[in-house]
Amino acid sequence: MWRHVVVPVGRGLRAHAAVAVSVLVLIVVLGWAVVPDWFAGRDPLTGVPAQKLRGPSAEHWFGTDNLGRDLYTRVVHAAGISVTATVIAVGIGLVGGSLIGLVSGGLGGLADTVIMRIVDVLLAIPELLSALVLVTVLGVGSRNVALAVGLVMMAQFARLMRSEVLRVRRTPYVEAAFAAGVRWPVVLVRHVLRNSYGPVVALAAVDFGVAVLAVSSLSFLGYGAKPPTPEWGSLIADGRNFLATAWWMTTLPGLVIIAVVLAAQRIGRALGRDGAR
Repeated sequence: MWRHVVVPVGRGLRAHAAVAVSVLVLIVVLGWAVVPDWFAGRDPLTGVPAQKLRGPSAEHWFGTDNLGRDLYTRVVHAAGISVTATVIAVGIGLVGGSLIGLVSGGLGGLADTVIMRIVDVLLAIPELLSALVLVTVLGVGSRNVALAVGLVMMAQFARLMRSEVLRVRRTPYVEAAFAAGVRWPVVLVRHVLRNSYGPVVALAAVDFGVAVLAVSSLSFLGYGAKPPTPEWGSLIADGRNFLATAWWMTTLPGLVIIAVVLAAQRIGRALGRDGAR
C-alpha cells in the first residue's frame, strides 16, 4: 500500500522540481539577454593576449579564448542575439502558423485540402535544410536567420492548430452558436480560437528549444551576426580549431545551449499535460 502512495508522490515531486529548475534556467538566460552587464562585467569584445587559452578558474569561469577574451562574458552577451532571434522565430511560427491552421480548419473543403497538402510538403523537408535554403536567399544576419527559422516553423503550428480547430468545431457550444445565428468569423475567433490555443502554446514552448538549436546551427555555419559579435553558434565555431588544447571553448557554450533546449522542452511537456487535463 505504501508503495502505491509513495512512488507516485515521489514522481510528482521530481516532476515539479524538474519544471522549477527548467524555469530557473530560462529566467537566468533571459536575464543574460536583457541585462548582460548584471551577470558579466567584462568587455566581451576586448581580450588580454597574455591570458589567452586559459582554462576555467575562479577568475574566468568558462576560461578564455584564443584572443584572451573571457568566455563566460561572451556567452552571456551572446544570449542577447541568440535569444532574441529565437523569440522572433517562435513568434513568427506561432502567429503565422496559427492563422493558417485557423483559416484552413475554418474554411474546410477544397481550401483546407490545398493548404494542408502544401503544409505536408513543407513538413516532409528537414527544418534545418529549409531554413538553410531560406537564409541563403535572404542573406547573412541574425534577423534573416530568425525570419528563416520562423517561416520554416509555421508548418507544424498550422498542422496542430488545424487539428484543434476541427476538434472544437464539433463541440455543442459551437453548434449552438451557429444555431443562434452568430456569424462564422465571430464564432471562429470567439469560440474556436480561444479553445484551441492550449496545445499550440505548449508546442511553442517545446519549439523554443528547437529554434535555439536551429539559430545556433545557422550561426555556427556563419549565417548569423558578423564577428566579433558573439553568438552561441559562432562561439562553438570559433573553438572547434582548439579542441585539442582548449576544450572549454566549444564544450561550455554547447552545454549552455543543451541546458536551454532541455529546459524549454521540459516546460513544454508540462504545459502539454496541463492542457490535456
